[in-house]
Amino acid sequence: MPYPVVFVAHVVTEVLNEGFLSAARELGLDPVIVTDLPSDHRRHFAQEGLPTYPEAILGCDVFSPIAILETLQEAGITPRAVFSHSDHLQAATALVADYFGLPAKDWRVCFAAKNKASMRQRLEGLSLSSCWHRLVTSPEELAEILPHCPLPCVVKPREGVASLDVSRVDSRDALAVCCEGLWQRHPGLALLIEEYLEGELYTLETLGDGERFEVLGGFRVELSAPPHFIELAAHWGLDLDQSVIDDVVDQIRRFGIGFGSCHSEFVLTPTGPRLIEINYRTIGDGREFLLDEALGIELFRTILRLHLGEALPGFDIARKGLHIEYVRATRSGQLVQVPDAFRRCWEDGFVDFHPLRRAGERLTLSHSNKDYLGVLRAAGDCTTRLRERVSTTLDSLTWEVRP
Repeated sequence: MPYPVVFVAHVVTEVLNEGFLSAARELGLDPVIVTDLPSDHRRHFAQEGLPTYPEAILGCDVFSPIAILETLQEAGITPRAVFSHSDHLQAATALVADYFGLPAKDWRVCFAAKNKASMRQRLEGLSLSSCWHRLVTSPEELAEILPHCPLPCVVKPREGVASLDVSRVDSRDALAVCCEGLWQRHPGLALLIEEYLEGELYTLETLGDGERFEVLGGFRVELSAPPHFIELAAHWGLDLDQSVIDDVVDQIRRFGIGFGSCHSEFVLTPTGPRLIEINYRTIGDGREFLLDEALGIELFRTILRLHLGEALPGFDIARKGLHIEYVRATRSGQLVQVPDAFRRCWEDGFVDFHPLRRAGERLTLSHSNKDYLGVLRAAGDCTTRLRERVSTTLDSLTWEVRP
């Protein structure tokens, strides 16, 4: 096993274990996981009857490319590809892949995409999706910029994920209270304050091989009511003028996106599309499985082939209605009853449900995607019938949370 595909990972995820690892095996590759949580991964793969297993699980500080390189050296591994689907690990993974002369994303672009302040600075330098923003790390810095903040505005951690600790505030007093609360829980936390962009939220899913660039499509996203930004549901299909999509593509291309997968989020404002986030990775939240199955594009294998140096193939993307619905906790407490996973199929589609929590778990409401209890994914040819099936299925799910 001297030339495996190396997966750089943080937490245990279904997307890696049942998506990318299985795809690696299907391509005849030996997968190795390098992670800072080796005990968690080994515990998972100690189970019998899993779809596939890695050849090895190696432990190190995966946030350090030097540590990854030293770990691979000590294991006698010269990888054929180095890949991660983690938000946090794109820059480190790109640096490791580049060291071995393998296809890789530009680590500078990875850093700029992940670091929300750097993303805004880079966009501003390119005169793209201009948005008032400031970075603050203390009450003193906040006091300096407070009189100049546009209202409403959004407060978010510079390197946050899953909408955790992201809030809209409508007054300067509320802004000060919000920041102070975050600093009490996380002293010195770097906070990005930016103007609130009004409009419908969309995603754009893309793939590239460094030369060719392909738009797979995107979702229209339903969000919870302010002040929080929790994704409630997503509907596949961009019912937008082609000029809008071309504008977003131009913006992310000029930002530096061009290799592998990218999941971008934008708001359609009266002045045009404006980027909210650029996530230089796969879409996340398990949506990869839906795209892989319903669109007929072999998403997992295609992405790995790009990192093996193969050209991006042409796609004949299936025209399907896709729908995702998240079941979320609305209060803290003990999770007593959880529906079992299931899959129901019909002639032109399916609906499946995956619980994300187990009975017995203690829930602490975070007002973020971390509050998800389960996810329902569905695909079908008729959008109207699909929505009816999704609604009926959601009504049939039974949960119980006790204080």
